Amino acid sequence: MNKALIVATFTFLLFSCKGTKTTTSNAEDLALKNIVSSHDAAMPDFNTLAARMYVVYEDDKKQQGITVSLRMEKDKIIWMKASILGITLAKAKITPTRVSYYETVGNTYFDGDFSLLSDWLGTEIDFKKAQAILLGQSIFPIENGQYTSNVQGDKYKLQPKTQPYNFIHSLLMLSNNFRIASETLSQPSDERILTIMYDDYQTIEGSLYPTQINVMASEKDSKTTINLTYRKIEPNVSINFPFTIPDGYSEIQL
Repeated sequence: MNKALIVATFTFLLFSCKGTKTTTSNAEDLALKNIVSSHDAAMPDFNTLAARMYVVYEDDKKQQGITVSLRMEKDKIIWMKASILGITLAKAKITPTRVSYYETVGNTYFDGDFSLLSDWLGTEIDFKKAQAILLGQSIFPIENGQYTSNVQGDKYKLQPKTQPYNFIHSLLMLSNNFRIASETLSQPSDERILTIMYDDYQTIEGSLYPTQINVMASEKDSKTTINLTYRKIEPNVSINFPFTIPDGYSEIQL
């Protein structure tokens, strides 16, 4: 399986505005504290989750669609299986300390830390960030005193008060439910930008889950888009996480 399909498998694994209103410093700190606590409280409440997604990957050369089965044990395991027409193309099992993956077309596998996945996605990623993308939460912790907030139409715009060199992070949060509308990471010196957008949210057993996740990544003249559509989400069901790397597969070397 080529890199395009690998990235699509991991993509868990990135408006109209009515003008900006800026609050005073003290009021802004209080408003941000309320926004952050409301965002944290909006995290879907489940122990286990089974879902099915349709993932469409498109770059400058091709477009490809795959079906992805997703299983999660919250904060512990993310398991994914990619297939086309019922044929398994790849499996992945991700824990807070390990990424295990194999694909059947090229007979290759990876079993190690998050360095390979971070390299493919162009930014550092770990288990919490991968889980956050899938659930519509902020990739980075929003810490009081370190972020600013202002109102843009029906959304809150949040960004760090001080951005690291060559790394800009910002996000838009829906004011009615405190879920992420979009999140952007950019590295201007490298002409690289990653944007993750959430079209809508659906209520399942009292919690809000994303309906569709759109990821757009560009680097200089190259552009990639990945669209994930949740077709079914079942919280708190009995699941397992079968994963065994087949014999004879070659290890992917970094």
